[in-house]
Amino acid sequence: MIHFVGAGSGAPDLITVRGQKFLQEADVIIYAGSLVNPELLNEKKEGCKVYNSATMTLEEVLDVMFEAEKDGLMTVRLHTGDPCLYGAIREQMDVLDEKGIVYDYCPGVSSFCGAASALNLEYTLPDVSQSVIITRMAGRTPVPEKEEIASLASHHATMVVFLSTGMLEKLSERLIAGGYTKDTPAAIVYKATWEDERAFVCTVGTLAETAKKNNITKTALMIIGDVVTHSHYNRSELYNPAFTTEFREATK
Repeated sequence: MIHFVGAGSGAPDLITVRGQKFLQEADVIIYAGSLVNPELLNEKKEGCKVYNSATMTLEEVLDVMFEAEKDGLMTVRLHTGDPCLYGAIREQMDVLDEKGIVYDYCPGVSSFCGAASALNLEYTLPDVSQSVIITRMAGRTPVPEKEEIASLASHHATMVVFLSTGMLEKLSERLIAGGYTKDTPAAIVYKATWEDERAFVCTVGTLAETAKKNNITKTALMIIGDVVTHSHYNRSELYNPAFTTEFREATK
């Protein structure tokens, strides 16, 4: 059996209870060493074999899985955050499907959730934004043309931008081209929920300047939109005393 497990956003105690249990039971762990907190490996049992996928190809990762299956061992494939976001899990699962190898997927706390916690931020404020767009700039991995940053920015929803820390001048340019102003609130969160986490509130126009000033070159998320400063919003109707719900009658 192979378990794809989300390691969480950084802090080792943010792995799920289920994910922790799988780690403790695993005979083989293949972890994304460039991003997963190595403290999680303290959960492994004696005799567990550990592989760092940062130095491996897809084919080498799969070979480890195949060998473990042949020997009747349980494997944990430990990905950062929640594997469904930029985790490259589909290409692994497709091969396992072809081979008839059984696997499952244990979700984790994504870094975009960790970034919100770093700022005590709510992504969906009434009358400010009710949608979150998770995206990235095109780099060595292309982005579909219809998902180009300026096109997405035209919605003026909250945006969380992954894997783009080295392209912040271009990011600002494309956000402004899509309709945000240079004064639109923004934030940079470096290593969300790790011990060395840092968070900076800035604007769309000062993203690159803020990163340079604070020596941030990688492992950061950018958050774009008025929710960053939460200076104006309406309270939730759900907890409004004048609002009737399935569980509570309006009181005034």
